[in-house]
Amino acid sequence: MDEFRALHVPGAPLLLPNAWEFGVGAFLAARGFRALGTTSLGVSAAAGEPDGAPSTRAETVALARRLTRLDALVSVDLADGFSADPAAVADLAAELAEAGVVGVNLEDGRADGSLAPVEVQAALVAAVKERVPGLFVNARTDTHWAGDRSVAEAEERARAYVAAGADGVFVPGLADPADVERIVAVGVPVNLLFLPGKVTVAGLAGLGVARVSLGSLPYRMALAAAAGTAEAVRDGRELPLSPPSYADVTALLP
Repeated sequence: MDEFRALHVPGAPLLLPNAWEFGVGAFLAARGFRALGTTSLGVSAAAGEPDGAPSTRAETVALARRLTRLDALVSVDLADGFSADPAAVADLAAELAEAGVVGVNLEDGRADGSLAPVEVQAALVAAVKERVPGLFVNARTDTHWAGDRSVAEAEERARAYVAAGADGVFVPGLADPADVERIVAVGVPVNLLFLPGKVTVAGLAGLGVARVSLGSLPYRMALAAAAGTAEAVRDGRELPLSPPSYADVTALLP
């Protein structure tokens, strides 16, 4: 867990790609990515369930257990924790830590598009940190993702979650340089989502960001690649990408 924490360097951010199944994680690890995240959208879609649905808790844990067999540090996207009960969320975090997971994301966005009250979300963060002190808790606030809210609210929530014990804060959708600097000033590692055409890793590094997540982007790119491949074969065009060979993939598997 200390190694994962040490990778969060303001100005030299950790690029965290997100996997939704073991093969993707193994391929990324083989390409030199020391740390991997999971993506709740990818895991949920693979299970045929809505993003972050409570029914995907089992799939999330199962994937985490598989990924921790890799030579990689694994952080798990817990969405809202799959429960409103702080003790249940803490139990889940402890189960994952026991399996070898080094970090979790815990978000305040809810399925109906609302944000949890600050004190409610802070209680979830505090319960996890009390149960598993060494686990890197990345507290996500969806002020800019689930609605058009202010950076002032994002800062207020970030500070409350840090006060509850969060090790880092994550504000997906945040891109304006002045707003990014305001969240960086909270004083813990700041994680932002890579937004194609809006931010660059180098630009975020210059603002003091410590981690850049790809979120569901790799999963969505995989969907585009799968459809593009089928369409290219159907239409007699060149394949859109050069895939790894069958042997390359099987070599990654236990």
